[in-house]
Amino acid sequence: MLTHNQIWKGVDLLAARSGLTASGLAKKAGMDPTTFNLSKRTSADGSRPRWPSTESIAKALTATRIGFEEFAALAAGSAQTRSVPLIGLAQAGDAGFFDDAGFPVGQGWEEVTFPGVSDAHAYALQISGDSMAPVYRDGDRVVVAPGETPRKGDRVVVRTTAGEVLAKELVRISGDGIELASLNPDYPGRTLKASDIAWMARIVWASQ
Repeated sequence: MLTHNQIWKGVDLLAARSGLTASGLAKKAGMDPTTFNLSKRTSADGSRPRWPSTESIAKALTATRIGFEEFAALAAGSAQTRSVPLIGLAQAGDAGFFDDAGFPVGQGWEEVTFPGVSDAHAYALQISGDSMAPVYRDGDRVVVAPGETPRKGDRVVVRTTAGEVLAKELVRISGDGIELASLNPDYPGRTLKASDIAWMARIVWASQ
């Protein structure tokens, strides 16, 4: 049985896994941004614990595409960890690190351990620069799952046929191409034709 503290810890880990705050997770799930705030976790005088509703947890899991069993493992601290290959985001555009499907190959990868990563082909990228701030900052690591199909609203890594690598939010996808929004408002979004996309993969975890 999960305790009150474990449930809320699971919510925080679920948010962190997607590179979000608790407020950002609630907003992504279509709820009031204060749904998971610290002030909602106890009564006003701090004497009585408050639990998140089953509906709010279900919406958060749907928005992040995480199953309840995986959420329970995160909350209980029993999520399995595994090593995934790691390179810098700036290197990801170089030849020899990915096959045509966007799966990691070749030499030059380091290894890093993350919990709850189920995609056998998952890999990690280390962010450099400020093009994705304030969501991802210089030195942050994101785990990418090339085996998962990205959907509207997901944060994704896209490699173009010209070798450019972008980390942005997927706004729209069609047969003609995709529209991407920049995570940093100081940088423009991008619209890419389908013929200009080598591969696209979903970001499933972030570590600050």
